[in-house]
Amino acid sequence: MAKSKAKKDEKDRDKPAKKPQKTTTRTLPSEDDSHRALLTPNPLSQFSFDDDALRLALITAQYALRATRQQQAEYNTTPHGLLVLVNGMEQAGKGAAVKQLREWVDPRLLKVEATIGTAPQPAQPIWQTHTHTLPRTGEVMVYFGNWYADLIYQVMRLISDSKDKDAKGDKGKNKSAKKHAKKAWRDYLQRALTQLSDFERDLAANQTKLLKCWFHIDADTLKDRLHDDDADPEFLYQIDWDDQAVIKAFNKVATLLIEQQGDWVIIDGTDKPRATNRFCHEVLHAIQHTLVDSKALPVNQDDTDNKKAEDKAAEDEEINSKDASEFVCAPIPEVLTDIGAPDMDKDDYHKALADKQSRLAALLRARGDRHVVFAFEGMDAAGKGGAIKRLVAPLDPREYQVYNIGAPMNYELEHPYLWRFWTRLPNTRTDRISRVAIFDRTWYGRVLVERVEGFAKDHEWQRAYGEINRFEAQLVASGTTVLKYWLAIDKKTQLERFEAREETPHKEYKLTDDDWRNRDKWDDYVQAAADMLARTNTDAAPWHIIATNDKRRARLQVLEHAINQLESAKGLR
Repeated sequence: MAKSKAKKDEKDRDKPAKKPQKTTTRTLPSEDDSHRALLTPNPLSQFSFDDDALRLALITAQYALRATRQQQAEYNTTPHGLLVLVNGMEQAGKGAAVKQLREWVDPRLLKVEATIGTAPQPAQPIWQTHTHTLPRTGEVMVYFGNWYADLIYQVMRLISDSKDKDAKGDKGKNKSAKKHAKKAWRDYLQRALTQLSDFERDLAANQTKLLKCWFHIDADTLKDRLHDDDADPEFLYQIDWDDQAVIKAFNKVATLLIEQQGDWVIIDGTDKPRATNRFCHEVLHAIQHTLVDSKALPVNQDDTDNKKAEDKAAEDEEINSKDASEFVCAPIPEVLTDIGAPDMDKDDYHKALADKQSRLAALLRARGDRHVVFAFEGMDAAGKGGAIKRLVAPLDPREYQVYNIGAPMNYELEHPYLWRFWTRLPNTRTDRISRVAIFDRTWYGRVLVERVEGFAKDHEWQRAYGEINRFEAQLVASGTTVLKYWLAIDKKTQLERFEAREETPHKEYKLTDDDWRNRDKWDDYVQAAADMLARTNTDAAPWHIIATNDKRRARLQVLEHAINQLESAKGLR
């Protein structure tokens, strides 16, 4: 039984702990000094490799990056992936450059994706559609088009629409409208770029480094190449490149984009072989710097270099410890500790339940394009499953998806922390018709179980509050309704429910050894919950605390709150 196993674990904890062994950060081995040189960033020879040397350096770095994933446990590396975004003007040599890169590296290990710019989907951030294609750690991926193709397509469409309205309007009365239309597309572009910069910053902080390459040519070169004999693929942005006004508008958008972000590498595509060489060098240096971030530079037998590596590891540890010491825990709110409420009458409960379920189902079906995300967290046995069961009871199973979130799978650990949630969000571009997602346990696991159990480092879970707030704010800004519930019970009630599960055959599966062990860390989980509520209760996505030992009352409170929020979103309140 789970309980007896937990008691044995309790005895084991009383035994004296073994003295921890001192560990030394190791680095990946390399065959010889020449390979070590190829893996080390060297700005003095940034673009000096000839083709043969560049090819060798690329494939050496590519395999070293893959090795960080395969040998992370043995060599204490933190594997990273590299995402190369390729955008810019048509006919500027993008395809030729990526084609050459793939010939020079192992093509089996270089993932290439391409999308054509389309209008961003309603009720979701502009980046969400593209998250399925993000690289794994240890992998290099080149992504033509990507979210910037969607952004540029949309901005160019807004510019075109404003010009069409301009042409149809009265010249005397249209001056103000013209100014407003110009401001509208600029404002949209600025908001989207800010959102994308935040998204990319969080990618980089979670083991996915970015290299953003913008290929450019002048209008005359473009004109010559548009009408040459080479077959052209479908254009990224779906615009008329023979129209000089369109080219002028595109360059204006490109200028604003590059000025606001500042992290683009500009590649002159006038000379295609030179552009290709520049691009391949940039990818090489990006892989090398990704290896540095993975702490996977090759071993150097020189004692001085070994000492530098050890000093760097000690410095990182000191910085992380300092950050952890500066973290101030939030006061524990009374609502998490003073929990009461008598049991609700069964007949009253069933009457109220039927009414609320009917109203909620009607609101969910009348939400239009809006996506709805329910996020359930709480203490073990607090009633999350029961609340979700009553929430979906009146719905058709095709209308929603329920995700029971547990420990991440190995392939999920090879992506950014939030990736397994990004890819489960309602997505208009998928074949799935459901636009309601219900999470039983969520992205808050990083600041709850991963914090308490030590699965995440201090600086990782402390950084996660900001990452989560940005994630939720972008969902809401795009039109998604995010409803977050923390279900709280007291420790005595939890024990009663555990014991009831133990004695009920069809509920025994709900109880695990981890549940019993987590009870020993009750105070730690309450503190983690208090910190979470204090730091992530935002205007965009506020928490609703359901604090009651009565299951029936908890279920009705969840339904009532959801009804109120959906009515508010529709302007019914």
